[in-house]
Amino acid sequence: MAQKLKVTLFRSGINRPQDQKDAIRGLGLTRLHQTVTLNDTPAIRGMIRKVSHLVRVLGPAN
Repeated sequence: MAQKLKVTLFRSGINRPQDQKDAIRGLGLTRLHQTVTLNDTPAIRGMIRKVSHLVRVLGPAN
């Protein structure tokens, strides 16, 4: 079974570069304080790394 990560958007994407906005949408986040559960894959990790200053992650240690 794949590891799961809980990702919460806690800072807004307003006034951010388009690639960061795209990463937020790619993670399935549309509103502040929304939490989604995602599989721990390299693609998801890359999106989280791009917007690490906007999200909080709960799950396995890096």
